[in-house]
Amino acid sequence: MTAPAAPRSVRRLDTPSAGELAGLAAVFEDLQYALRCCEQLVSQLGRRGPDAVLVEALWTGALLAYVRCFSPRSAVLKTADLDELENGAEFRRMHDVLLQLRDHLASRHVNPREAFTIGAAQANDGTPTGIAVVSSPRPLVDESTVRMLGRLAYLLAGRVDARMQERQREVLGEAAALSPAQLAALPLVHLTGSS
Repeated sequence: MTAPAAPRSVRRLDTPSAGELAGLAAVFEDLQYALRCCEQLVSQLGRRGPDAVLVEALWTGALLAYVRCFSPRSAVLKTADLDELENGAEFRRMHDVLLQLRDHLASRHVNPREAFTIGAAQANDGTPTGIAVVSSPRPLVDESTVRMLGRLAYLLAGRVDARMQERQREVLGEAAALSPAQLAALPLVHLTGSS
């Protein structure tokens, strides 16, 4: 069986359904990114002495990508989508926690990694001898939370993929309704990596 030939040219479609398909594709990619981050996190957290910088970077990336999928601007995923999943109430609670964690990790005002306390060091007679800056590191994300986000991203990606397939059929129907001259008048899309 031979693979289908690569398209000779691709023309940009600016229809509402094409815009919806682009939004679905962006959300699908964010869910895939969150899932890949979770896979890497499980690997890191399973090691003795995981790299805290890498864990924080992956966890922050996963949270940002996941929460972006629920942006009111794209209107692709809504919290009602969580309710429609098996164990929807559990996922809804998890979603609310993930929103709070995203706000904490992406804070512009507070260090999400450590809390600092200032104290006065005392001599045996009680007189102050110096100032101590004591940091208390916050714990790394735990593996069960990472796995739950990964599971949620996987399930939601399946829903988005089904919507994408439906929308692709609709957009293809719209493109098929155009004459070759109308299609040729549309702007070219330059494909990366094409020859």
